[in-house]
Amino acid sequence: MNLPNAITDLVKAQNNFDSTAYANCFTETAVVFDEGKTYKGKAEIQQWINKANEEYQTVMKPLGYSAPEGILKAEVSGNFPGSPVVLSYHFVLKSGFIQSLNIKP
Repeated sequence: MNLPNAITDLVKAQNNFDSTAYANCFTETAVVFDEGKTYKGKAEIQQWINKANEEYQTVMKPLGYSAPEGILKAEVSGNFPGSPVVLSYHFVLKSGFIQSLNIKP
């Protein structure tokens, strides 16, 4: 599967539970939407993913990517009810980094 570098790096960072590397995949002004909450900027995104890593130990297995829409389908597993689940990651990229990420069931 041919993924943009920022998304490949994000998956690797997630699977290594590396919140710093995860946040570094985003622009300074990036926005993440997940479970009805919004996280703005790299620092807030890093805090969010660090807490999620500690709580859920989530790993991602990419299943498919639609380049025109910027949508990654991934199997997500971890310490949460209903694991594993398939989620859709809706990306907007800017200058090789993630500007926006909306995670949907």
